[in-house]
Amino acid sequence: MGLSQSELLDIADKLDKAEATCTPIESLVDTYPGMEEKDAYQIQWIIASRALRAQRHLVGYKIGLTSLEAQKHFQVYEPDYGHLFDSMLINEEGEIDLTQLIQPKIEGEIAFVLGRDLRGPGITPFQVARAVEFVTTSFEIIDSRIKNWKITSKDTIADNGSSARFILAGQKEKLEGLNLAHLGLALYKNNDVVVTGSGGAVMGNPLNAVAFLANTLAKHDRFLMEGQVILSGSIGGMVSMQPGDHFSVEIQSLGRVSTRCKGR
Repeated sequence: MGLSQSELLDIADKLDKAEATCTPIESLVDTYPGMEEKDAYQIQWIIASRALRAQRHLVGYKIGLTSLEAQKHFQVYEPDYGHLFDSMLINEEGEIDLTQLIQPKIEGEIAFVLGRDLRGPGITPFQVARAVEFVTTSFEIIDSRIKNWKITSKDTIADNGSSARFILAGQKEKLEGLNLAHLGLALYKNNDVVVTGSGGAVMGNPLNAVAFLANTLAKHDRFLMEGQVILSGSIGGMVSMQPGDHFSVEIQSLGRVSTRCKGR
């Protein structure tokens, strides 16, 4: 059935207001039961276009729903993606201001930075590897603008993949000699290990996730550009955040990054 253009714009307005005021809204799918996946992406692109017109710089993309566990939860069997803007980047060791977020959670991920363009279709993991300048450890801070995280895959797609902030470690590693699927992760909250996992949780290998993204963007005449950051997907799951919490994440061979939460 799909939604009308006025409905798409109305949803984009509601999501923009929710983010600006830190006030969540009801599930989009419940409010607009006719919403389809293509509508959800159109809403995301409307919001991204507004950000670009407001002089925010597109610095890359995040990939979500890359683990089998997450896909089973949402009953979808392919990943999704969202846009990353310069205003979302927090410097290494920087603080996360929770007063600017609604219901944030934090994830550890392998991040890629591209040394050349990747233009689909037909991109393979081997071609991704050749295009990568370096990989590093990263945090993604996700935050749903939907009340109580009552989301479907369509809700999170429309809501820019539920992305909010990200942090990159300073260590930069070439891919040569690394088996990303076998790299282990440990995420610490207040010095306690709360999440562990390995790169293979991300579609078998995070290179597969980046190839998926390049080929999916190609369907909409978009491509990945030299210098862009790609967050390849959560390893081991997400953790809730409170003011005063300290987090660090370490990925084998890729380094460690830390952050602290501030708020009321």
